[in-house]
Amino acid sequence: MTAIRATVRLQFHRDFTFDDAAARVDYFAALGVSHVYASPITTAQPGSMHGYDTVDYTRVSAELGGEAGLERLVERLRAHGMGLIADFAPNHMGVGGAHNAWWLDILAWGRHSEYARHFDVDWHSPDPALRGKVLAPFLGTAYGDALQAGDIRLTWSAERGQFVVEYGPHRFPVCPTDYAAMLRQADVSVLAPLCDAFDHLTTQPEDRARAIAAQQTFTTFAAVARHAQALDAVAAAYASPEALHRLLERQHFRLASWRTAADDVNWRRFFDISSLIGMRVERPDVFEAMHGRMFALYADGLIDGLRIDHVDGLAEPREYCQRLRQRLDGLRAERPLALRATPATLVVEKILAYDEPMRRDWQIDGTTGYDFMDQVGMVMHDAAGASALDAWWTSLPGASRFTLDEQALRAKRQILAENLAAEVDRCARALHRIARDDLTTRDATFASIKRVLVEYVLHFPVYRMYPESGMRSAEDNVFFERAREGARAALRTADHALLDRLDGWLGGAPMPGTDGSGAAPPYPTPAGSHRRSALILFSQLTAPTAAKAIEDTLCYRYARLISRNEVGAQPAMLAMSSAQFHALTTSRALDFPRAWLTTATHDHKRGEDARARLAVLSEIPERWAQTVTQWSTLNARHKADGANGASVAIGPEAAVESMLYQTLVGAWPLDLTPSDAQGVAALTDRTAGWLEKALREAKVRTDWFAPNVDYERACQDFLRAILSSDPRNAFVAELARFVDTIAPAGAINSLAQTLLRVCCPGVPDLYQGTELWDFSLVDPDNRRAVDYARRMAALSDAPPSAHLATWRTGSIKLALIRRALALRALRPALFIGGDYLPLDIHGALASHAIAFGRIDRNTGDAAIVVATHLPASIASHDGLPLVTPATWADTYVDVPEPLRRAVYDIASDRERAAQPRRALREMLDACPVALLTTPVARRS
Repeated sequence: MTAIRATVRLQFHRDFTFDDAAARVDYFAALGVSHVYASPITTAQPGSMHGYDTVDYTRVSAELGGEAGLERLVERLRAHGMGLIADFAPNHMGVGGAHNAWWLDILAWGRHSEYARHFDVDWHSPDPALRGKVLAPFLGTAYGDALQAGDIRLTWSAERGQFVVEYGPHRFPVCPTDYAAMLRQADVSVLAPLCDAFDHLTTQPEDRARAIAAQQTFTTFAAVARHAQALDAVAAAYASPEALHRLLERQHFRLASWRTAADDVNWRRFFDISSLIGMRVERPDVFEAMHGRMFALYADGLIDGLRIDHVDGLAEPREYCQRLRQRLDGLRAERPLALRATPATLVVEKILAYDEPMRRDWQIDGTTGYDFMDQVGMVMHDAAGASALDAWWTSLPGASRFTLDEQALRAKRQILAENLAAEVDRCARALHRIARDDLTTRDATFASIKRVLVEYVLHFPVYRMYPESGMRSAEDNVFFERAREGARAALRTADHALLDRLDGWLGGAPMPGTDGSGAAPPYPTPAGSHRRSALILFSQLTAPTAAKAIEDTLCYRYARLISRNEVGAQPAMLAMSSAQFHALTTSRALDFPRAWLTTATHDHKRGEDARARLAVLSEIPERWAQTVTQWSTLNARHKADGANGASVAIGPEAAVESMLYQTLVGAWPLDLTPSDAQGVAALTDRTAGWLEKALREAKVRTDWFAPNVDYERACQDFLRAILSSDPRNAFVAELARFVDTIAPAGAINSLAQTLLRVCCPGVPDLYQGTELWDFSLVDPDNRRAVDYARRMAALSDAPPSAHLATWRTGSIKLALIRRALALRALRPALFIGGDYLPLDIHGALASHAIAFGRIDRNTGDAAIVVATHLPASIASHDGLPLVTPATWADTYVDVPEPLRRAVYDIASDRERAAQPRRALREMLDACPVALLTTPVARRS
């Protein structure tokens, strides 16, 4: 098997199984990828469309085809010299429903369950109603209402040998220690033997074997018809709300409305999703229990590495990754002989701030590529358009008058108060315990600590810190200093001393005496275990706060240009120069040459080519502002409600309307015409799904917690009205006309982005189906079924330049990917491990191109990459994504000596004379990008 050089991400679910993927392996091989990168393959909640709600780490998903199906897929991959990378979610499991055996066991046995320490549960909640229990916030209504309505009921399961409380699809096992009393209450003599089996049962570990035997007796007993009738009588004894409530009060779970989770949940969630519970993977026994199946699959040669989901949710990401690397390295000797030469791939999903480097001591290959997606996105935008776009955006009615930083703080404050209140309280309690341990701070109140903590979290500039042995690193201190300065400015002076204490508790240097003398404190410092808990809880609070506030709130409120509102992006930063891009890429080449490079994911908010098209707006900000004004005027009639003789404006406010227009511009398919009523209707439906999510995520006038149905309906009505087939509706034609004018420049951006992804240092990752144009919207739109037959038919040996005339089909993008990946297969060391050399561009249009070289010092193999940059003002006006050669005038690229052997352009199938200066009018005469390399055999 070859070493990893390029991946394709596949979303597996019941409608796209291992066998479905196996049937596409010939296509993936022809495309040129080396590995399939699979969404989670362990057993998830039934019907899961993503696999991240794992319910059983020990089994390959039967819905996907089970281990036999996985073996068939890998067999097909190995026949082509390809491999498989598995996505793995160690941070959380799916709960609720009836399929997570570990979760069901803690519902039955509470903290006495053998899995109690697998989950991140606070068994010592300050709420007496939750002490020693887990909150089960799965009711659709208030607990009392559900109880009175009979929606909660007691039943029994012969298969499990249990009494179970049911609510819809959810199952809550009754603790077996209650069974004897329950059986006696029914007063049915036939139940006596079963009652004896459970008599005097306790929750202690030494009784667990007897409990298992008793449940087996239950199963056998229930198989007899008259016994089953007797068990029905037991369940009937708890039919009244009062009797059932008394039984529920004795259980190790507390049923509650889903609305209580934000305030009361006593276990760590994935962000604010109450169907995903945090795992304590930092415990060695839990680590082995969760990863055992994946280790076996790796040792058996069925997978070749792991992509780790949401690594920032873990208690100790660095230590986790180091342990994982050591285990994988230790298993290499057990793999099939042909697979032992290459170490396991190990990458992590990690969101990095622009100025935050990936830590180099984690023993990973790098991130999954959100950082690259952000960087290549910025370099496609024009910084000169920022001020005009800012002026336009802030002029819109309804747009926030706060600065973007202020908006971010407001969004974070809202998330902490409304979505993560329980998590804030848990972290504040951990800090309060530290305060009580130290005589100098024992008078610090919980309320004051929580107040200071909130400001610290609000101003924390990155996802989280990574302390080691209870102390922060120098890298952590850079970000803590910023957070401390922001918090100090926001807090009253009386809280400043406590802020300094908090800094020490959170891994800072030991605090001096409170008298300012610098002397050591006269009393013992906080216990190490309490400090470690506080560090972990703080880290697990800042990460979801940033994610929910920026990605899931601010990115749906702030719409200066939504191509920059993306997962892992920095919306405040519109653009970066090619020099900045080169500097970041050079750093990645040195530190993480095998990091992944992506431009589309299962989480993206809009497709890679939608973003590339919208980037064109940064080059024409005044024209865009004028266009939005015209469209708003044109569509104003769809906001008027003439009921009762009044005209009341309804529907989206101007800020939301402008975001809608950007969405439509980005998503409009290249083959769609205004007269295609069916196609426009399909786009309308897709956009309607986006609009609902956008409005609720923004949390301004509606949200997921309490939807404003009237407002949402008005916005949806507006969308459908402006895209209607009414002959009086001129907007659709205007929209199509505008898209048609910027689409060629958008396609140039797309091809440049594609070439940079494939040729920059790292491993290019393709998201399923994006080999053709990708104008998708946020999930579930970006997870639609892929037409692989169409893509297979579009494969061609012709160079990308041959597809220029038919560029709207996307075949030019597919051809570029295939050609570039073929070169990577031919010369892998050139792209992973080879030098990265930024190239200087001179001449009148020097700012309109980006170029770099790649060189393998061992073999002398070389490549030159050139891409058109900021094309809106220079692209030809004949409808092709190309700059007329004469337009380039005297612009040229300086080519240093090691790169002059690169003379064969795979984008146009031409050989060009070796020169120290390469004129762009020649390099880019047939295609908007060029990839020159040392001569290779032509494709047959």
